[in-house]
Amino acid sequence: MIIPDTKDWTWVLERPCADCGLDTPAVAREAVPGMIRANAAAWLGLLAADPEELRRRPEPQTWSDLEYACHVRDVFRIFAVRLDLMLTQDGPLFPNWDQDTTAVAERYREQDPARVAVELADGAEALATAFEQVADGQWQRTGDRSDGARFTVESFSRYLIHDPVHHLYDVTGERL
Repeated sequence: MIIPDTKDWTWVLERPCADCGLDTPAVAREAVPGMIRANAAAWLGLLAADPEELRRRPEPQTWSDLEYACHVRDVFRIFAVRLDLMLTQDGPLFPNWDQDTTAVAERYREQDPARVAVELADGAEALATAFEQVADGQWQRTGDRSDGARFTVESFSRYLIHDPVHHLYDVTGERL
């Protein structure tokens, strides 16, 4: 059984992550699209492995590589929606997303790795392109999570990139 992650990861906006090594506060907003694309490319390489190996959990309470990849794919998709909300609405409240419930409901572990690879790549490209199109005057627009965390588009870009980078570290053990 997977133990839900209930940590508030917004601290990554204040200091480097001791686990994955990403110095999120130092990430320039202009670098995020390229980082998204590079991260997606690494996931595509991982998803080319044997499907049964991708489904194997290292421990019963830890997601498999495929489950992590499905999560990253969905992060790219959800953050694209949230970015659009921030750019088109004043101070939107983001709909809740329970990543653990989604993993079970969508049967992450049973998905086809080849399809996940295509969807992850598409989601990454859409999100990277969306960040490239943010105009100078839009970087300070805000959006709120239901737990009260407030982001600007700029802090949101840095917060976002930590997630797939950290999960790549979870799978590979390789730090930035």
